[in-house]
Amino acid sequence: MPDNQFVPDESGSGNSTLAKSMLAKARLSRDPRFDGRFFVAVKTTGIFCRPICPARLPKEENVTYFQHATQAMAQGYRPCFRCRPDSAPRSAAWKGVGATINRALSLLSVIPIERVADIAARLGISERYLNKLVVNAVGIPPKQFQNMQRALFAKQLIQQTHLSMTDIAITAGYQSLRQLQRAIEQYCATSPTQLRKKEPVQQKTISLFLSYRPPYNWPYVRDFLATRAIEGMERVTQESYERYFSCKENIGFFKAVHDDVRHGFKLFIDLSDLSSLHTTIENIKQVLDLHADPLLIEQSLVQSGLPPEKLTPGLRLPSAWSVFESGCRAIVGQQVSVKAAIGQVTLLVHQLGKKVSTVTPYKSDKRHTSECYSFPTPEDVAENNLEFLRMPQARKEAVRDFARLFVNGNTPKHEDILAIKGVGPWTLDYLKMRGERNPDIYLGGDLIVRKMAQQYPIAPEKAAPWRSYLTLQLWQLSSQ
Repeated sequence: MPDNQFVPDESGSGNSTLAKSMLAKARLSRDPRFDGRFFVAVKTTGIFCRPICPARLPKEENVTYFQHATQAMAQGYRPCFRCRPDSAPRSAAWKGVGATINRALSLLSVIPIERVADIAARLGISERYLNKLVVNAVGIPPKQFQNMQRALFAKQLIQQTHLSMTDIAITAGYQSLRQLQRAIEQYCATSPTQLRKKEPVQQKTISLFLSYRPPYNWPYVRDFLATRAIEGMERVTQESYERYFSCKENIGFFKAVHDDVRHGFKLFIDLSDLSSLHTTIENIKQVLDLHADPLLIEQSLVQSGLPPEKLTPGLRLPSAWSVFESGCRAIVGQQVSVKAAIGQVTLLVHQLGKKVSTVTPYKSDKRHTSECYSFPTPEDVAENNLEFLRMPQARKEAVRDFARLFVNGNTPKHEDILAIKGVGPWTLDYLKMRGERNPDIYLGGDLIVRKMAQQYPIAPEKAAPWRSYLTLQLWQLSSQ
């Protein structure tokens, strides 16, 4: 079902005659490729589900469709306990809305939640206008949207982890257990203790399951990450990716194990500061590109002129952990091979990154003791002369100048990055693609992309807004 055929009505539900007919076919198919693109609410039970729910299929006259889980909850439906709508992959884009509301909904989804007035100020609009935009886009006001997102996140932690209820309340941003209980009762029509059917135990490593829409080309993602992995910070195996990362003053760790049968990843996180858990999970989803809609992307690539038989099914855009990390990798990697660049970035990490000696469960039957690292902070890079790096002095200065832009948590403008001597449009575009996770960057100046574009005459503008995937596809074709 092409994305533009889902036509929601004014309430945000997909119940026009045309849309409902096609959604009904998608629902009856239980095809996991539609997971997260819409939700099915059953009028007779008051429950809403993912289209892959294993429960007995209800009659068509008893269902209604919603584009987002929060819209179903706003209409009084509670999430299904079997298919867990809170675990569905997020829609690839908030369909039918502009850049401002897209950014607003992203900020409103962050936990711990931020004041709506502060979010409006960050967007440069009034709180009243923000309220109007959100109501028009998803049918509910910003504060209610935040409360529902927080309740769904808490529900996910209750059902999938062994964290104590107190830890879950704090992690989801509630001030007390009573607040958590009220939220679950309001939005899920049950209690936290009824949601959790297993005995609570103390858990150091948090376990969750992250879903995606198939197909997902794990071999491509695995090889992409393995080629660029930094020893001591990242590790890639046949079925998993793991890494250490900075989390405020501490180092966190995660391991994502691919599960092709369940269309997702088993995720294990070791994090001392649980207030950062939601942000960490969302970052991991972005690194593995779990929100992508492969059907929609493939349509755009074919429209650009690529032959369908040449497409790599389930292509994903593996991103860097942060904009700062992606920029450092890009600058260090200028005019050298990927292998040489990773060697220099590894030196940077081992010399300036935060180090921890730890016992890491690399395998279920073996534990490995090693020194591990997180990527260095902008302050550490900016204040060092980088003499240990084997590269031209001008490039070292470019890395330091780049780091200075990020000191004290600053987010520099693109023109400030481009103003650095030695940083050109290609480097900035690569940073946008992998660091900012922009899906619409076409690296037309890349040598391989230019060569492949001549071999396969294409119109890149017709691949918008998925031109980053066109870049990846052309890279992939060059290696075949």
